[in-house]
Amino acid sequence: MAVKELTKKVLAEDLAAKFGMTKKDAKEAVDYVFDQIGTTIKKGGEANINGFGKFSVVKKKARMGQNPFTGEKIKIAATKAPKFKASKTLKDLVK
Repeated sequence: MAVKELTKKVLAEDLAAKFGMTKKDAKEAVDYVFDQIGTTIKKGGEANINGFGKFSVVKKKARMGQNPFTGEKIKIAATKAPKFKASKTLKDLVK
């Protein structure tokens, strides 16, 4: 069995084939799901997909860093970053 790369396009094509949808409708459905996840975490919420995992945003504090080329100390501004925590079901699946 060959391992294939799962992209939004492949996901939409598989969805269309499995449920008898047009590729356009399937693409819109896939885009909708990812847009909803992005919008939810952007607003500070969590997207908890049962059996898959939880998407959230973490706040990173401002800190001092170092330029690796010059050794100069630089201030790194506070920022937000997306975070994903896999569910136990997903973790067990890949073991």
